[in-house]
Amino acid sequence: MEFAKNGDVVRLNYKGTFADGTVFDSSENHGPIQFIVGKGMVISGFEDAVVGMKPGDSKTIEISSENAYGPHRDELVLEIPKDKLPEGLEPEIGQRIQFSKDDQTFELQVMAMGEANVTFDGNHPLAGKDLIFEIELLEIV
Repeated sequence: MEFAKNGDVVRLNYKGTFADGTVFDSSENHGPIQFIVGKGMVISGFEDAVVGMKPGDSKTIEISSENAYGPHRDELVLEIPKDKLPEGLEPEIGQRIQFSKDDQTFELQVMAMGEANVTFDGNHPLAGKDLIFEIELLEIV
């Protein structure tokens, strides 16, 4: 039987949780995922865990924030005056909004709304969090 290695296309089911058991994502919601091992298509800790698995194997792994979405960076939290926001934008707390500047697009999450300012966070929602994944390798395509 073949074992997953760099360059293989794999298809798998997964469930991602925090240490307290809260589920943050699962293939039950959108079906199995498929990616090429070694191409950086998923976080490195997740990708590394698949190497050496064979179809039908399951495992639970813990991935530190450093091997997932990195640390939460305070410099990516921005307070922007409401009068500097695009006209017609009505931000709501928790909303993720795409902005473009100098041919770059980035996504910010609305964290707080003040009288005159809106606080945005440019960190990935899972930055700074250690993650636990249950993975099941379905096939090497």
